[in-house]
Amino acid sequence: MRLSRRQVMRTLAGGAALLVAPPLWQVVQAQEDFIEFTAAPSRQSLVGPDGPVSDLWLYNGSTPGPEIRLKQGARVRVRLINNLEEPTTIHWHGIRIVNEMDGVPGLTQRAVMPGETFEYDFVAPDAGTYWYHSHNKTWSQVARGLYGALIVEEPETPFDRDHDLTLVIDDWRLTSEGVLDLATLGSLTDWSHEGRLGNWLTVNGEVQPSFNLNAGEAYRLRLINTSNSRILEIDPDSFGASLLAYDGQSTGAPKPLGYAPHLLGPAQRIDLLVVPEAGKDFVIEEISSMEAYPFASFAVSGTNKPASPLVALPANPIPEPDLENAVNFPLRMSGGAMGRIEDIYYQGRKLQGDDFRNTGQVWAFNGIANMGEKPFFTVKTGETVIIETINDTRFMHAMHVHGFHFRIISRSGSTIDEGRPWRDTFLISPNQTTRVAFVADNPGKWLYHCHMLEHAAAGMITWFVVE
Repeated sequence: MRLSRRQVMRTLAGGAALLVAPPLWQVVQAQEDFIEFTAAPSRQSLVGPDGPVSDLWLYNGSTPGPEIRLKQGARVRVRLINNLEEPTTIHWHGIRIVNEMDGVPGLTQRAVMPGETFEYDFVAPDAGTYWYHSHNKTWSQVARGLYGALIVEEPETPFDRDHDLTLVIDDWRLTSEGVLDLATLGSLTDWSHEGRLGNWLTVNGEVQPSFNLNAGEAYRLRLINTSNSRILEIDPDSFGASLLAYDGQSTGAPKPLGYAPHLLGPAQRIDLLVVPEAGKDFVIEEISSMEAYPFASFAVSGTNKPASPLVALPANPIPEPDLENAVNFPLRMSGGAMGRIEDIYYQGRKLQGDDFRNTGQVWAFNGIANMGEKPFFTVKTGETVIIETINDTRFMHAMHVHGFHFRIISRSGSTIDEGRPWRDTFLISPNQTTRVAFVADNPGKWLYHCHMLEHAAAGMITWFVVE
């Protein structure tokens, strides 16, 4: 039986006590020398300092991994040391990166074997909120804790470090004893349904942390959903927040969202502007259940100050798609529980009968499960690409394009976000068709996959080539 977060909290008898101090975790600055990231096992509690310990896999022994901060245009130089029992890599999610640094084993690099090292060295061209995570057996390695924040600051940032807060949100699945549930990793039920959903939320590795804010001062809250599959539902309007950015990209002048709930899918980010009022403490809640769950609280002290003008974050230099001369590539998603699983091919063979259970491949793109020998499409550098994704399944998916940001140009049964903001990951509902467009200006071999990590492992992943 799957326990709810509240049931687990009751079972743990006090493990979710409110923390009164802001969370502390290692922050490293980009520099000329390589920063060393050691991926290794670590035993830590996920339910509080005196709680039972879980067997985690972490970067440098911290959850989340060290936050990397740098200025736009600076270099990131990370030396990955693999002290795990299996191969691994690092993918730098949302960064328009050079292809050989993208961290996809078997496509852009050889997997880093146990005991080996690999040096990542690239320029971060765009300011914004990004993150990094393992990209080998991602469904398992991310679930164990291999991820962290990558923050690229604007050259002239409007927020100093005390007013720029990162909230790395994760959805862990714990047993009734309060430890990470390793036995259900790889569950075919998860792979064929919604993905691995947890029952325990942490923010920056802590349970219900509290942040201290000064009244009348502007704060930037960077929310990063690192869950394997959990779609978080929040209401920024409930605490007076204004929208600054999606997936690291400025959305123009700050303004309220004007609707609820906002769905923050796996791998998605949202930057919010908050100017707290004196005497008005607030919380951020997950509101998908009948009873809202506050996962971060903010204590406001001091008196109100004269309001400063609210300015838009500068836009990044992303080329605009040429829709009139675009090349369209349709992609039909099929399979999964209660869906169509006929005519699915894996490694050149049609799956049938026990093949689905034996291979774990239960989803497909255009009838192909997992990485086919031939790319989804090939285009020349500079061409505008439209990917038309048709969700012929019973579940929602979070679709991610490596190496590019795109604009959503149409979405059946739903309006398009005002201004068509840049994204690198979008949610698509059952029986919905969504068209995204981008300029293929970054040569290499790139992934397109569902970021419900179990869905990707079970077939929802393909690749394309920019020559």
